[in-house]
Amino acid sequence: MKTILRPALVLFAVLTLVTGVAYPLVVTGAARALFPDQAAGSVILRDGKPVGSSLIGQNFSDPKHFWGRPSATGPMPYNATASSGANQGPLNPALVDAVKGRIEALKAADPGNTAPVPVDLVTASASGLDPHISPAAARYQVARVARARGLPLEKVQALVEQQTERPLLAVLGEAQVNVLQLNLALETLR
Repeated sequence: MKTILRPALVLFAVLTLVTGVAYPLVVTGAARALFPDQAAGSVILRDGKPVGSSLIGQNFSDPKHFWGRPSATGPMPYNATASSGANQGPLNPALVDAVKGRIEALKAADPGNTAPVPVDLVTASASGLDPHISPAAARYQVARVARARGLPLEKVQALVEQQTERPLLAVLGEAQVNVLQLNLALETLR
């Protein structure tokens, strides 16, 4: 029995150290060395204080700010500990009603806007935490934000263009706008 148990325990201890201690330390160290911003959570600092992450959306509801995608998390929006989709298909009456309500809220916030509402302003992302909107969704909100802040429309439009992230190598992915970074840049406009 001793001849079988001892090698098994030694192998268990060695593999525990390698896979449970050494490997995670090496991977964490490599991530921090090669990708320090991402490994630290992509935290955005303002005056040395964290204001959010560029990877997790935030709930903006003031007309003076750009609004992000609706969040499917509960019990509060953009709750990173409750990341999940709404799990509602396109024919689900609850989703149809929610989208109608979101469209009505957008139209009520900007009654003069007759442009079609971009789909990403009325539907949640798969994780419910998406910090990005499409450039079309940002442009849809420009007039409301400019009016609420008393800024020239052209200045806010230029800011949206400046904050638009282009696809990698012009082909990988879609153009997108990080709502938190856009709203932080908006705070500096005069």
